[in-house]
Amino acid sequence: MWLFNSSIGRKVVMSVTGIALILFLTFHGCMNVVALFSEEGYNMICEFLGANWYAVVATLGLAALAVLHIVYAFILTAQNRTARGDNRYEIATEVKAGKVEWASKNMLVLGLIILIGLLVHLWNFWYNMMFAELVGAMPAISPTDGFGWIKETFSNPVFVVIYIVWLAAIWFHLSHGFWSAMQTLGVSGKIWLKRWMCIGNIYVSVLMLMFLVVVLAFAFGCAPSLGCC
Repeated sequence: MWLFNSSIGRKVVMSVTGIALILFLTFHGCMNVVALFSEEGYNMICEFLGANWYAVVATLGLAALAVLHIVYAFILTAQNRTARGDNRYEIATEVKAGKVEWASKNMLVLGLIILIGLLVHLWNFWYNMMFAELVGAMPAISPTDGFGWIKETFSNPVFVVIYIVWLAAIWFHLSHGFWSAMQTLGVSGKIWLKRWMCIGNIYVSVLMLMFLVVVLAFAFGCAPSLGCC
């Protein structure tokens, strides 16, 4: 099948899975913002998305998308290294502009940082919440107390720094990946390429700020839901 056997097909898979993951991040970011204003409201969402069958199915689907995206990223990176050497991320528009974006030249490094951050995130939240609920474990904080786990995680300065670095890496990755996906899917001609770059930068910046505000608010104990502000 051309989607899996050709270079163009693999780029399409990368683009579609990437867009799907961005949509998930959008939902996740909106969900996290609730924790800033209401402990009860956030925990209601966590309970609804706990170990229910639909949440488990959605998690498995999300995991499959992430694995596909990561595997194809390594495959395409290896192909680009072989075909283009030091210019492996060069694209037509960047050549005309006489420069290559820093993010586009370091997508593999950014991807590895994101992968490590993801494993830390899964350990802090998924393992202690959905997984614990599925296996009937009883950690120090209830598996359905998402608010409690946020407070616990970001009371540790080490995790605060790790998450800030992680979010910065995601921003760089998505700021390039957003418009690159649109280009691959053929919805960005000469006129729309720069527009998609602008739209992508704004969208990704707002998205990452949603996550960052939660991290910093809980790290410094300053949020309406924490009795501050």
